Amino acid sequence: MKLENKKALVTGASRGIGREIALALAREGADVALNYIHSKAAADAVAEEIRAMGRKAFVCQADVSEELPVIDMVAAVIKEFGRIDILVNNAGIDEQFLIWDMPVERWDNMIKVNLRSQFLVTRFVVPHMLKQKSGRIICISSQCAQKGAIELSHYSAAKGGVMSFVKCIARELAPYNILVNCVNPGPTLTEMFNSLTDEWRSMKLAELPIGRFGETYEIAPSVVMLASEPDGNLYVGQILGPNCGDVMY
Repeated sequence: MKLENKKALVTGASRGIGREIALALAREGADVALNYIHSKAAADAVAEEIRAMGRKAFVCQADVSEELPVIDMVAAVIKEFGRIDILVNNAGIDEQFLIWDMPVERWDNMIKVNLRSQFLVTRFVVPHMLKQKSGRIICISSQCAQKGAIELSHYSAAKGGVMSFVKCIARELAPYNILVNCVNPGPTLTEMFNSLTDEWRSMKLAELPIGRFGETYEIAPSVVMLASEPDGNLYVGQILGPNCGDVMY
């Protein structure tokens, strides 16, 4: 197993892409701390699946867009596992507004949940990784950060901030054997994505070269690769794009 005895923290792990990432890390041997904000029953169900694999699971509730809950969460995970080898910043939200209709508070909340949260969790995990002189950090952004999307200017701006954040801290942390990278999923069949309008999803489907949306389990292998040795050893500040061909480089 690629991640045997590794300790991971996944934010937003109770459903969707976060759930599949947590399960994929556990399949490769990692013990996983599962962060959630509202869905305790769903997080507990993921934990039971992980324990059935013979791995440890630790469920931790926290609003990762707020400083004090993040400090408490990281301390609880360190107390439970002793270390954090892998951090996956996945928690996020989505909603639609045209720019002229967007309430200012919805813009602010999007930036808070989708960008500030990734800063906060990273900020308080990194000191522990520095002490152990190793770590992998994978931030989940979106192809919208690269391409833009109608009615998602606040979402795209927040995810673009994640990409820039990753490139900066990757340079800061690589000398300490802490490798930071980004995964930018394309349109993926999650509860969040399905909350978008039928018209928007039809428009997006027509743009995809493979003619279909991604499944949540198809995103997780990119994260596992970046978290693994030697698979991810040479990836520093990179953007991986499991995006159905929506963005090509």
